[in-house]
Amino acid sequence: MTTKIIALVDGSIYSESVCDHAAWISTRTGAPVELIHVLGRREAPESRDLSGSIRLGARSALLEELAELDAQRAKLVSHRGRAMLEDARAIVDRDGVTEITTRLRHGDIVEAIGEIEGDARVIVIGKRGEAADFARGHLGSNLERIVRAAHRPVFVASRAFHPVERVLVAYDGGRSAMKAVDHIARSPHFAGLSVTVVTVGTETAAARKGLEDAQALLRAAGIAAETRIVEGRPEERLGELVEAEGFGILVMGAYGHSRVRSLVVGSTTTEMVRSCKVPVVLIR
Repeated sequence: MTTKIIALVDGSIYSESVCDHAAWISTRTGAPVELIHVLGRREAPESRDLSGSIRLGARSALLEELAELDAQRAKLVSHRGRAMLEDARAIVDRDGVTEITTRLRHGDIVEAIGEIEGDARVIVIGKRGEAADFARGHLGSNLERIVRAAHRPVFVASRAFHPVERVLVAYDGGRSAMKAVDHIARSPHFAGLSVTVVTVGTETAAARKGLEDAQALLRAAGIAAETRIVEGRPEERLGELVEAEGFGILVMGAYGHSRVRSLVVGSTTTEMVRSCKVPVVLIR
């Protein structure tokens, strides 16, 4: 069964890129695109009692007026969300995708994804959301929550779409790194692209063996992957490789399950998403 591509859109400048990248994945895999906008709880009408000490008929009239204003605001927020989805549909359609659905959800975005990701191939999201502070280094407020909670690969779209020919895979021999390599081997999304698997660290027999195993898995899937070991700090060297050699996507294992591992691995993951100028595919 062909699984869908979930693309999360909002009012941020990343939404068009999210649509373009979702369409690119769709045209390479044949999977349909489902565009989703989530109305968070902060967008729900306020339920505070603003009537103060007003009494009798005046109080009742004010309460009715406030209720009417809340209802109007709720309608406007929903209309805005549906307008975003229609704009997103137009972009994906323009990019050549024929099977497109839209869905407006209410509530917490992580809970919403948990309910709908079961038949998803990948979740596409922008690096920063509509409410993000664009101070340097700030990520979208929901990005880390989504990556930590999602059971499907998360494709973090860069600010603009560019055609992809070369893929860089960060490989540390861990479980999530192995899953990343397996994902590339199994997905037609990466078919025909140039893949380089890199371990950042000291060259050892174990590191070399891990790369050889990854290369063998990819070659068995028809992907002629190169491998290399480079010294340095992953968050620095990977970014340098992307810039210097024109890689179009970085694929890496994401956060671990334990709190301790999350602190160690998560810091590198977060730094790469923050600093990398190309899309980052994160796999847990």
